[in-house]
Amino acid sequence: MATLLRKIGLIRLHNRDTEDPKHHHNNHRAGGGGGGPQSAALRGKGGAKSGGNKPPQPPHPAGGAGDASPGPGKGKGKRAAELAPRDKAPPAAAGAAGAPGAGGPRERAAGARAGPGPAAAAAGGSLVPAARQQHCAQVRSRRLMKELRDIARLSDRFISVELVDESLFDWNVKLHQVDKDSVLWQDMKETNTEFILLNLTFPDNFPFSPPFMRVLSPRLENGYVLDGGAICMELLTPRGWSSAYTVEAVMRQFAASLVKGQGRICRKAGKSKKSFSRKEAEATFKSLVKTHEKYGWVTPPVSDG
Repeated sequence: MATLLRKIGLIRLHNRDTEDPKHHHNNHRAGGGGGGPQSAALRGKGGAKSGGNKPPQPPHPAGGAGDASPGPGKGKGKRAAELAPRDKAPPAAAGAAGAPGAGGPRERAAGARAGPGPAAAAAGGSLVPAARQQHCAQVRSRRLMKELRDIARLSDRFISVELVDESLFDWNVKLHQVDKDSVLWQDMKETNTEFILLNLTFPDNFPFSPPFMRVLSPRLENGYVLDGGAICMELLTPRGWSSAYTVEAVMRQFAASLVKGQGRICRKAGKSKKSFSRKEAEATFKSLVKTHEKYGWVTPPVSDG
């Protein structure tokens, strides 16, 4: 009986000690987390039981808000880190697609350093030919204005110029003088021909390309003047042209070639009144350029004209 009482007393003392708050506090300080391995195991079993009693959650649609709930064994911080790139993906994609204002300051700065896109480059590329064309037009205009001033200052009145329809790029040039010892000069005196009229049209890239030059009147024979009034002169071809040549120099060379080639004013009935044609002159000039490029520019005999 005494032994039984002692056992009952020990059980009561043990219950009192375990229910004492100080006892709990000391055990918490000693164990660091409260309860030790046995209490942790008990809590784990209780948590498993409580978790098992919860009804199963319906599956969330892909990409829905339910993905934000942490799964078993995953912390909130790790889940948030996994969701961060997914949440930022749409703005980054929008910025890569070139949407205006997309992305943060760093993305916009990177886009600015990368330069304009293909569309902007194509739009900017279309401006290059226009600017070049404008520059060529300015060079041509300045050169021709200078040519006109220089011709007006000539003291011997060798040539004179009239603009066709007031166009700076289309000239009618009057050749007033040739060698006075030539038969051509005698023909001019006998036929009361005061000048030989020529037409010069200047291309867009003049003075880097030659003008197209042809005789308008009177109708000439020989003197390297061909059908339609075309002129056989290497100087008037892209191969023989130089940007240093002036209109005055070209006209003096033409006057010399007329005399050298025994040029005459046509006096044949019917043929003398037939005017030169620009279309025929252009076709003849293209043909003779091809011929000379193939066989070379050799001065033909005088009999060949």
